Amino acid sequence: MLIVWSQAHLNYFVEAGAIAVRRVRKEDMRHVAKATGATLVSTFADMEGEESFEASLLGYADEVVEERISDDDVILIKGAKTTSAVSLILRGANDYMLDEMERALHDALSIVKRTLESNTVVAGGGAVEAALSGYLECLATTLGSREQLAIAEFAEALLIIPKVLAVNAAKDATDLVSKLRAYHTIAQTNADKKHLSSMGLDLLKGTVRNNLEAGVIEPAMSKVKIIQFATEAAITILRIDDMIKLVKDESQNEED
Repeated sequence: MLIVWSQAHLNYFVEAGAIAVRRVRKEDMRHVAKATGATLVSTFADMEGEESFEASLLGYADEVVEERISDDDVILIKGAKTTSAVSLILRGANDYMLDEMERALHDALSIVKRTLESNTVVAGGGAVEAALSGYLECLATTLGSREQLAIAEFAEALLIIPKVLAVNAAKDATDLVSKLRAYHTIAQTNADKKHLSSMGLDLLKGTVRNNLEAGVIEPAMSKVKIIQFATEAAITILRIDDMIKLVKDESQNEED
């Protein structure tokens, strides 16, 4: 059993043969309590002015041991009450590599979390941007006002995403984006070719493939918010048409 307590009471735990840990972060204590089904207790004082403790506040784990991993001693809680709680130990050559591994793992877990929240996925690899760009281009041709120019430019801006993906993978961006647009144009104009709407970039082989079947997917919620926030940011910048600038008073400097 793992008991988190202060320095003043450690001797009681030593005499009882129990593991006690001090100077634990509140966040870690909350994680342990959630995993073991325990309740955090800050004091034993009750309403009668005495000290008491209820057994129902205790958590459960099959085993709590102290093991040495590399140069650090860690407390491992095995067989916790909540089986969905796990700990990942990252090991690397230096702190920079560990920081990068932690960021990559955090991003991966966040994507899984967002996918479960969204409950809807779309094809990745620039498929959404290419499909939306083609749709907006056709929509722009149906308008006879200045809105046509704005919609056409918006459609062109969406293609930056697949272009950047191809460039970062050291592929021919012009060739890949052209093929990608062709697939999505066929999917939107031919009812028998709607399955081509999931075509996206395969950056390993430098080709265009069905990313939905290949498992390259993105949460629909994240995709909608990304486009929405980017559009709002562009609108905010375009609305700025004045600049206020403070001119330094040279006469005052001469007097000084």
